[in-house]
Amino acid sequence: MPSYEVSSIATVVGGHTQVLDDYQGGVRSIIRLNDEYPLETLQGIEEFSHLTVVWRFHRARPEDVRLHARSPRGDARWPATGTFVHRNHRRPNQLAISFPHLLDVDGRDLHVTDLDAVEGTPVLDLAPYFQQMGPRGPIRQPAWPGEMLAPTYWSDASERP
Repeated sequence: MPSYEVSSIATVVGGHTQVLDDYQGGVRSIIRLNDEYPLETLQGIEEFSHLTVVWRFHRARPEDVRLHARSPRGDARWPATGTFVHRNHRRPNQLAISFPHLLDVDGRDLHVTDLDAVEGTPVLDLAPYFQQMGPRGPIRQPAWPGEMLAPTYWSDASERP
């Protein structure tokens, strides 16, 4: 099986300090581009409202990977689903994709909100979110992701009990 070496292009500064399942909304953080990339690599990004950010669960360990079906969050109310049906650090490459709101650009610093990564997270890639590159046609999913995420995942972090 081929392997690939990937280096971070940026780092998350500020924002969430703990890995938590819910209350991810309303937290401001910075995606700070590494010094080796010229500023012109960000030219024009301020015209976009959202970014596509690929990042690594850097606090996860290789032994966290689980290659079997299990109920989301260990909750038996939801069906056991396979590793590639979950969106967490238990995946083989421990990668995630988020779509934060871009608030401001200040040199190498992209000020964002609603990035569900923690401080120090390595960013592997970023791009503006193009609406035309999002899903086409109706979206289909079972009920459990909405039951699991809708109540509190994007609730404002300041409301965390």
